[in-house]
Amino acid sequence: MCVTCGCGGEQEHLPTKEREEGHRHSHAHESDHSHSHDTPGERERKIRLEQDILGKNDHLAEHNRDRFHRDRMLVLNLVSSPGSGKTTLLERTLEALSGAFPMGVIEGDQMTSLDADRIARTGTPAVQINTGRTCHLDAHMIAHGLEKLPRLTGGVLFIENVGNLVCPSSFDLGESVRVALLSVTEGEDKPLKYPYLFEGSPVVCLTKIDLVPHTGFDRDLFTASLARVRHDARLFELSSRSGEGFSRWLDWIREGVLEASRGSRSREATFS
Repeated sequence: MCVTCGCGGEQEHLPTKEREEGHRHSHAHESDHSHSHDTPGERERKIRLEQDILGKNDHLAEHNRDRFHRDRMLVLNLVSSPGSGKTTLLERTLEALSGAFPMGVIEGDQMTSLDADRIARTGTPAVQINTGRTCHLDAHMIAHGLEKLPRLTGGVLFIENVGNLVCPSSFDLGESVRVALLSVTEGEDKPLKYPYLFEGSPVVCLTKIDLVPHTGFDRDLFTASLARVRHDARLFELSSRSGEGFSRWLDWIREGVLEASRGSRSREATFS
């Protein structure tokens, strides 16, 4: 968690425009080296701090969830390592679903507004949140970002989290479903190496499948690894370049919007 990795602490992370107007934050690592010499008392203090941070976040996430429920919104939290294809997947998805229902995007990156600029070119409202040294979005940031978007009643909010397989898995944002993405260039064993993310993600997207012939990616080994961590995960195999697998993904989102419109509060992928 972020207390462990060094980016924890009191945070004020705001959309890019507000940061440029003077909002700043700073975080320092607790140690200059990777191993710890904490005393038992220090370890206990860190555990309490973790619990306080996550408890506060969970409380704010429930407020977000209440708001999403009132507006009957589907909210998807996309989590992956950098370069897995989240933004490209979003671009193609937004273009395919354009006009079907209200859509908006919150982009999380440490710096720049490059991804939000790409999303904006699809005609979809987008807000960039820069997290600086912090390696994840949290519920407070999402609440701030939502204020910058038009109301998405009956639609979808896509959240593209900061590229990281570790810390985002600990922070509930109030989303309907967390979606873990993994590209075929990253290897078949990632669910075993990063189990907390995949355990908490009822939906998994395997991206860039057009590159399988060039990478030697073993689909059977991957699905076996995923099954060991979360046997009931719904798996989509996709290529944003070729369009392979996209019809199932888009149908799933449409079903999710319909489910949200009926007032479902489930955090699992209960829709077909």
